[in-house]
Amino acid sequence: MNSCVLDASAVIAYLHQEPGCDVLEGLLDEAAISAVNLAEVATRLIDRGASQSEARKAIEDLGIETLPFGDALAYEVAALRPVTKHAGLSLGDRACLATAKSLGVRAITADRQWSRLRLGVQVQVIR
Repeated sequence: MNSCVLDASAVIAYLHQEPGCDVLEGLLDEAAISAVNLAEVATRLIDRGASQSEARKAIEDLGIETLPFGDALAYEVAALRPVTKHAGLSLGDRACLATAKSLGVRAITADRQWSRLRLGVQVQVIR
């Protein structure tokens, strides 16, 4: 059972031992990540010099469940655009929030601006 959905920013913070990474220590066993956010994490690792196989191993070693991203979530992400546009949320940000909302669990992020959003999704900011 997943108790939270991780945003790419939180996973990157954990992998690079950035501030807030300690918050994730006890959450990884019960965390999930949307396939969209997984793509974001892998992209950032590859941008920083990792090969595709190194990025895959680093992410898989975390033991986070990857959740599929289908039509229903795609429309939910689109519906979040008008109410989050002022905050500058990316498609990936909205994918994390929509996934968490669909599961009824909290979204974990390193992005402080999420704490000001009122979208019916519990948000936990790690720093």
